[in-house]
Amino acid sequence: MLVAFLSVCVLCVSCAHTHEHKHVHHGGQRQAQAHDSVPVIADVPGYVVDPSGPLTRSVSGQFRGSWMETRRGRRFQAYRGIRYAEPPVGPLRFQPPKLKLEYSGEVDASQEGPACPLPAPPGYYVDEDCLTLNVYTPVNNSTSPLPVIFYIHPGGFYAFTGRSDVAGPHYLLDRDVVLVTINYRLGSLGFMSTGDAYAPGNNGMKDQVAALKWVQRNIGSFGGDPNLVTITGCSAGSISVVLHMISPMTKGLFHRGIAMSASPVGKELVQPTHQRHLAIRQAEILNCPTDNSSIIFDCLMTKPWKELGDSLPKFWEFGDGDPVGLWGPVLEPDFGQERYLTVNPLDAIKQGKMHTVPLIISQTTDEFFWKAFPVLQNETLLKKMNDEWEKIAPISFMLPKENRSVAVKRLKEFYLKGKKLANDKESAKALGRLYGDSVVGFGVYRMANLMSRYSKHPVWYYEFAYIGNNSHYEDPNGKPQGAAHHDDLLYLFTMSYRYPTIPPNSPHSHVVDEMTAIWYNFARYGDPNPRKDTPELGNLSWPVIKPDVRSYLHLGDQLSIRQNMFEDRFKVWDELYPIQY
Repeated sequence: MLVAFLSVCVLCVSCAHTHEHKHVHHGGQRQAQAHDSVPVIADVPGYVVDPSGPLTRSVSGQFRGSWMETRRGRRFQAYRGIRYAEPPVGPLRFQPPKLKLEYSGEVDASQEGPACPLPAPPGYYVDEDCLTLNVYTPVNNSTSPLPVIFYIHPGGFYAFTGRSDVAGPHYLLDRDVVLVTINYRLGSLGFMSTGDAYAPGNNGMKDQVAALKWVQRNIGSFGGDPNLVTITGCSAGSISVVLHMISPMTKGLFHRGIAMSASPVGKELVQPTHQRHLAIRQAEILNCPTDNSSIIFDCLMTKPWKELGDSLPKFWEFGDGDPVGLWGPVLEPDFGQERYLTVNPLDAIKQGKMHTVPLIISQTTDEFFWKAFPVLQNETLLKKMNDEWEKIAPISFMLPKENRSVAVKRLKEFYLKGKKLANDKESAKALGRLYGDSVVGFGVYRMANLMSRYSKHPVWYYEFAYIGNNSHYEDPNGKPQGAAHHDDLLYLFTMSYRYPTIPPNSPHSHVVDEMTAIWYNFARYGDPNPRKDTPELGNLSWPVIKPDVRSYLHLGDQLSIRQNMFEDRFKVWDELYPIQY
């Protein structure tokens, strides 16, 4: 059976597609074969099996890596599958991460580590012992340390991975940067929160913090500058980037931020203190009793990690993936533990209770537009959404309980012109836009406007509008139909599980050069604008976003500066969910 994973997304359960249109899932084709030991990803571009790979010695231990090559032929060092925390297994399941401070002997960092538990195709390397990171560096003994880019993968906090077949370094390492990609625990294993001492929540976020601490301790030995760390992320990773500016656990661990296509502030004005309903649902799915937290916790401790990871599809309430948002960070109650999030994010931003850094915020032109097709092309789902709009709309568009009856009516009037949905282009455009604005667009708009007012540092805003040969949504002929959620990642990372590397002579190569130049300048200087060694950006003059002049970079076939991104649409959301900016 196909589980149609959302483009927040995912290593897919199957590579078959049942819809007329197809959306590409993260994982599937050309995957690694399962081995008794860590498998080699033979299809990752530039992977060279070399027993005499590069060696790095740090304060924590010594690491034997491998050699890779960028798309422009630059040789670089790759250290993969390094545990940054003790394996979160046995008694450490559902516990905060235990940072790994020392390694005995020579660590084999020449091969790929596993993805954290999630639904995945047969043979894909998944394991509960997954708290690993990858370090890619041009040189580990530079006299002048390089800026560090720390990438937090997307996936709705329940999917995806930092492995090199979905977050490959072959574009960014043409720049003088050190790239770190990480895994963190997902779903119930990373984010179960029962509102009591059994599961206060946020362990997946604390995994990210542990990885940042590992970077501070070790990255200097890999050629990186621990005082010049840029945290970056898309979707769930974007939410993570902004929350790290609010968490008391992360101050001083990073110095810039890039938040792509998601926000921790939006329609919901108050962060939940728990997601007990998801813990109960997880228990029910795995035939555990649900009498109280102690019983849920004890039973889930006995379940195989694969059962926990594979249970994701059973959490969805409508179709193959609604609601997009399930688990996530919570406002952590105090049970004597170190707390990741102690202040409501909206309050923290408005009251200046955050350690801000220079920040880039973005969204794509067409975010979740493809979500319309599985509904419109399935007669049962189409009928259900039409007949039960008041019930389904809050699920699909993740509407808060407050003002819900007014919101479902107003959104239908505004986006659908009050009409019933039909399997046609008009409905596809309208419903797709509603999905995109509700899941991503409005929250990103709200965050950009808040940060432009309350951050102590400059904020830049961009729209990714480029449509190339590939997309995370492609029509039946394999042709992209928009700039979808995640599509800017295609020009920052190689994704060998599905997409071909963009060669230097490709007509789309300039987008790789532009995107990596923006990241390179920002990582170095805290300002993405052109320098002498980034001619790809031409004479771009990208202003910061201001409360009264909301400029942004439109990154399409050409680079241009525009104002007031999609504000004609976001006005209706501001009216439904008002705040004082």
